[in-house]
Amino acid sequence: MVWTTRTTGMSLAGIAVLGGLAYVAFREDPVPVDLIEVTAAPMQVTIDADGRTRIRDLYEVAAPIAGTALRAPVAVGDRVLAGETVVARVEPATPTLLDARARAQAEAAVAEAEAALEVARTDLTRAEEEEVFARMQFERTQTLVERGVSTITQLETATQALAVAEAAVAAARSRIAMAEGTLDRARAALVGPDGGESGAECCVDLTAPADGVVLSIATISEHPVQAGAPLVTLGDPSELEIVADLLSSDAVRIAPGTRAIVERWGGPEALGAVVTRIEPAAATRVSALGIEEQRVDVIFDIVTPAEARPGLGHGFSVFLRVVEWEAESVLQVPLGALFRRGDGWAVYVVAEDVVEERGVALGQRGARMAQVLDGLEAGERIVTHPSEAVDDGVTVVDRRDL
Repeated sequence: MVWTTRTTGMSLAGIAVLGGLAYVAFREDPVPVDLIEVTAAPMQVTIDADGRTRIRDLYEVAAPIAGTALRAPVAVGDRVLAGETVVARVEPATPTLLDARARAQAEAAVAEAEAALEVARTDLTRAEEEEVFARMQFERTQTLVERGVSTITQLETATQALAVAEAAVAAARSRIAMAEGTLDRARAALVGPDGGESGAECCVDLTAPADGVVLSIATISEHPVQAGAPLVTLGDPSELEIVADLLSSDAVRIAPGTRAIVERWGGPEALGAVVTRIEPAAATRVSALGIEEQRVDVIFDIVTPAEARPGLGHGFSVFLRVVEWEAESVLQVPLGALFRRGDGWAVYVVAEDVVEERGVALGQRGARMAQVLDGLEAGERIVTHPSEAVDDGVTVVDRRDL
């Protein structure tokens, strides 16, 4: 009897061990997942873009005449004062050398102008003599008319002759002036490169049109320039703005006054900016992937004081987050927790380690988070980035608890 009881106990123990092993072998292990708690927090929907700083008002100082720009009297980075600081100096162009043919033609032109001047002087002498004679005739006729010897008709004829003679003198003097000008022009053609006068007034000094600093110099050393050639670029680094090219589909969703956050500019804190202007026309530009895109330039004013952004200058690269929409307290979930179910969206909610599929209604969507309008409550846990092993009714375990 004792043996029978012992045998029965051992058999039951073996059956229990076998049953436990079978349970462990055939049960489904919980699926490891990443869980996150649904919370209400501030949320922003932003349009992200790369931007570039630029000085709002640039001043290009150009050569007013053709000549030689002397070595720059300023250096890049120098501060300048409007109307006082000389930023460039241009010397008028000197005459070119004449070859044998050109010199012979110029000398012939001088001789011709001198002869024309002599003819004009001779004409003046003749006109003056004729004027003297006409005046004598007029005075004689006038005396005879007063005595009653001559007629009024004769006096009128003498008066007309005197007026014609005076006009001839004036014309002769004008021809002399014209001939002298022609002679001066002909002689100027013979002036060589070293024939000009030199002195303190030889150059045109160009002063700064506004207060600021020198941003760039076309060429520091002395060099020939044409009229209108750029010499120096000036600007005030404290008056910065940002230009960014946005997709045209993004630009239509913002307006002047939209807030923006400036990051990656080099400082420890983000800067504030605001949209001031959206260009009315877009341009076709090719992206880094070779895709043609319609992009439009958007201009931003930096509202952060200049003291809080030391070192930021013209042409610096920045990263912009243009705030399209924001709210202080929004129930939100990561985009990685959402998946399509029919025409709507759904998430996997975990209650007591069991998965439940639940449809949700979404509102605003940002780059990483989406607003939940209906279907979830704060404090519930959901699965992020669910794998194919996760389904409705599946037991799961938080991967952080493993």
